[in-house]
Amino acid sequence: MWCRSEKKRTAIIQRLFHKVREQAGGPVNMDQICAQFGISRQAHYQKRSREAVRQAADEIVLELVRQVRYKHPRMGGRKLLFKIQPMLAAEGLQIGRDRLFEVLRSQDLLVERTRTHRRTTIPGWWRAPNLLPGMTISRPNQVWVCDITYLELEIGRFAYLFLLMDLFSRFIIGSHVANSLTADSALASLQMALQHYTVTTQPLIHHSDHGVQYTSHLYMNTLLRHQIQPSMGAVGNCYDNIFAERLIGILKDEYYLAERFVDRPQVDLAVHQAVHLYNTDRPHLALNLATPSEVYFGCRQDILPIVIPAEDNLF
Repeated sequence: MWCRSEKKRTAIIQRLFHKVREQAGGPVNMDQICAQFGISRQAHYQKRSREAVRQAADEIVLELVRQVRYKHPRMGGRKLLFKIQPMLAAEGLQIGRDRLFEVLRSQDLLVERTRTHRRTTIPGWWRAPNLLPGMTISRPNQVWVCDITYLELEIGRFAYLFLLMDLFSRFIIGSHVANSLTADSALASLQMALQHYTVTTQPLIHHSDHGVQYTSHLYMNTLLRHQIQPSMGAVGNCYDNIFAERLIGILKDEYYLAERFVDRPQVDLAVHQAVHLYNTDRPHLALNLATPSEVYFGCRQDILPIVIPAEDNLF
């Protein structure tokens, strides 16, 4: 008798053994049953033992995955592997990426990406040149990028999340939740970011889209007062602010900020938790699996610079 899968063969042999024993009402010759599948009884029991060990290891892996995803509900497989490897080592276990993906797939735990979009940019009249093309970004506080996204509410329809991120470290340096798209709300996230910043001889660039929040006199005067150079992407070109767009995608996809919230207090708590976990506990593939806070505050020095293509080579 032939069976393509060894795992299926082991299960079939066991079912056949129990069925024959029930029908015979007495001892069953396992050697004869195994011989029908071209293996010895010893090989069959060895295979069962290996499967039991592997199943026990898989249960440990799944429990560790559940622990990590309690805080990071939609963390992907490669970051999960990085997070659970030290805990697995403490259990004397190892697992590779392909095996982890296999275990996650068997339990329907692979993450599916979702895409949503709503316009939050209303162009202003003032313009600044795009200073990023051709730059090499190799340190924190060299370039900040910012963007706005909406958060759905059952009461009050929408809230808006204003974000500022240090580009080199991917550290969220400023965040603010507001009920409207006003310049004051954007300024609140900037003022939070300025708490991390001290003016130095090294220049700092603030890159944004042309939204009226960022082109307002109030916002621009605050940048200039702190010797921060404004930079803006082309109107209608989302790729000019792709790093900030990616940050919003992570927060919405991995931390459920794309879900509908009951009210503002619930939104404020969810944003606070998401930003904290993103900054301090989520390994970042582009940062050699360091966290943004480790890079921003200088705990990790092995990070490659970001090279922005010259304008002629952007597409």
